[in-house]
Amino acid sequence: MIPEKRSIFDNIALVFKGILMGAANKVPGISGGVIAFVGGFYEEFIFSLNRFNFYSFRLFISLKWKSFFGYVNGSFLTLLITGMLISYFSVAKVLDYLISNYELYVWSTFLGMIIGSVYYLEKQFGSWNTTSRLSAFLGLVAGLSLSLIPQMPANDNLYYVFFCGLISVAGMTLPGLSGSFLLIILGNYVLLLVDSVNALYDTFAFVLKGDYSFATDSQHLRLLKVLTVFTLGSMTGLVSLSHLLAFVLQKFKSITIAVLIGFVAGSLMVIWPWKNPIYESAYTDELSNGLKKVKNFQNYWPDFSEQENLIALGYIALGIIIVLGIDVYGKRGKKHGGVRVNR
Repeated sequence: MIPEKRSIFDNIALVFKGILMGAANKVPGISGGVIAFVGGFYEEFIFSLNRFNFYSFRLFISLKWKSFFGYVNGSFLTLLITGMLISYFSVAKVLDYLISNYELYVWSTFLGMIIGSVYYLEKQFGSWNTTSRLSAFLGLVAGLSLSLIPQMPANDNLYYVFFCGLISVAGMTLPGLSGSFLLIILGNYVLLLVDSVNALYDTFAFVLKGDYSFATDSQHLRLLKVLTVFTLGSMTGLVSLSHLLAFVLQKFKSITIAVLIGFVAGSLMVIWPWKNPIYESAYTDELSNGLKKVKNFQNYWPDFSEQENLIALGYIALGIIIVLGIDVYGKRGKKHGGVRVNR
């Protein structure tokens, strides 16, 4: 696969796609891989990650950095990762605010995006047969089963945090599998994607103001250490999963996509906007030295005679339109300056 030269507009668009991927990775039930898939750059993303192998390692330690950068498609990854970082420190905070103040409408939009993703994946699939239908059914069962697993308590043990990093990147490499959703099940969503990220953001803010008091704050330093280990786990998982996924897609592409279609459909229960919070268990949080409750939800069918529920339906439609709009842009990108695949 040889990436063609991109225009400035294409580079800006790629950063924007990275922002969308970063936001999607932050949202439970939404997969960054779906954004890559719908945006038309999924194969190049997996291809670039797959280039992190023994040969690229030899180039790196030999200080042949220009060759290394070209071999791993570094310009593409740099622009994409830049967008993700922007998202984590900007869009992610906006999402936190919106979820806190407009929860029903936000989750309705997310539900629409997943419905649009299912439609997109099914449209890309082609013809169905007995094997693919069975694969989709197994994916559906897996998605529904995961949504019924009770949330585990938070755990800042560094070995466990590294494991969470390995697992969380599944959403970036597998379209339809939400890494944030898996972190919720593992109990570390708030710790790893909210508290730790905010701690890093606050660190930058302190340094810019010339305030280094955080260096003596054990809780702040612990969060930074947790984020560092989580990042290392994520990078390890990202590279290793990309190699496995490249092999699976090459050998069993139709079965894999069918499973993902079923899994995405099964995850709709997780994103269902109409839910009541319930508390089933509690745990001691060492970082805050206090007792916290594990929050779970119970879905219910809404009364559509109420105005806010009708508005929520509009946001579901908006979510579908967003995904279909990305699909249209992705086709346009492939037609003008996309990626040429040589086999």
